Amino acid sequence: MEKVFKVIEIVGTSNDNYDAAIRNALEQAARTVKGLSWFQVMEMRGGIKDGKVDEYQVILKIGFRLLD
Repeated sequence: MEKVFKVIEIVGTSNDNYDAAIRNALEQAARTVKGLSWFQVMEMRGGIKDGKVDEYQVILKIGFRLLD
């Protein structure tokens, strides 16, 4: 059986690190999108406040399978 996937793009954030930003994004997406299958980190960036890292941000592409 052949599979078809849809791809969406989301942004995850964290005050701790990039790994937490990825996990936050995926956990939130899993609450509303069924059948998540894979993700790809497209961009990593961050916010600065008072000369220090204030927020970690990741742009993710997430693929999920379209059901028959």
